[in-house]
Amino acid sequence: MSAARRLRKLLTPAALSVVALLALAPLSAGERASSTGPPARASRTISLNETGHLHLTSKHNFTLNEQGTATGTVAGTIYVHLTAVSSTRVTAEVNIYSHGASFSGSGNASYHRGSTTASFAGSMSINRGTGSYAHVHGSGLSFSGTIAESSHDAITVHVSGRVSA
Repeated sequence: MSAARRLRKLLTPAALSVVALLALAPLSAGERASSTGPPARASRTISLNETGHLHLTSKHNFTLNEQGTATGTVAGTIYVHLTAVSSTRVTAEVNIYSHGASFSGSGNASYHRGSTTASFAGSMSINRGTGSYAHVHGSGLSFSGTIAESSHDAITVHVSGRVSA
């Protein structure tokens, strides 16, 4: 008698049903994670509300390179490269460094020049980070500020919105 035939004689129809159900049962959460690789990293949401007070470090053509202090959700040093791309639009690259971590992003804004100050307002995306912000990303953040031309192009910048980290 073959091994398969002996096994069928030993197992009753009820036992075969239990074996079939066990074979078809879904894996537990722990077994799924170990069979498909490591579990996904849980993301956290951060509400950014940053204000930077910066001073001009250099100027090249239509780009102001600024450095200063960021206060708010993430306190630290902030660098902004603000470029006038037309008489009504600016682009910016923003980098904030805080206690061994950093994040960077870029923005686009409308620009209005007054007699002694200029202002800009638009949106920004955060697309890279290091340290505790290594996985940070977000888009549609509010990005605005003013340029005090009488104070050697000192700027104040505001960034707010929600990002995932």
